[in-house]
Amino acid sequence: MVGSRRGRPSLLGRTAQTAARTAVIAGTATAVSGKVAARQAGAAAPPPAAAPAEPVAAAPTGLTDEALGQLKKLAELRSAGVLTEEEFAIQKARILN
Repeated sequence: MVGSRRGRPSLLGRTAQTAARTAVIAGTATAVSGKVAARQAGAAAPPPAAAPAEPVAAAPTGLTDEALGQLKKLAELRSAGVLTEEEFAIQKARILN
C-alpha cells in the first residue's frame, strides 16, 4: 500500500497536536500581556492622596508653641494610622490639661 501511515500518527492526530500547542501558546501570551498591561496601568496611576491632617484650630489662650506642635504631630500620627482615635483623644487631653 502506497502512503500507508501504519505505526505513525495520523494526519488528523498531528493536526490536533499542532492546534493544541498553538492554543496553549496563544493562551499563555494573552495571560502574560494582560498582566503586563495591568501592571503598567497600576504604575501609571498616581498614588492615592493621603487624607489631610485635621486642621488644628487657632491656639486658645494659654496654649504654648510646644503644645501646638505636639498636637500637630499627634494629628499626623492619627492620619497616618499610627494612633487610633482613642489614643489620639487620650494624648490630646493630656496635652491640653
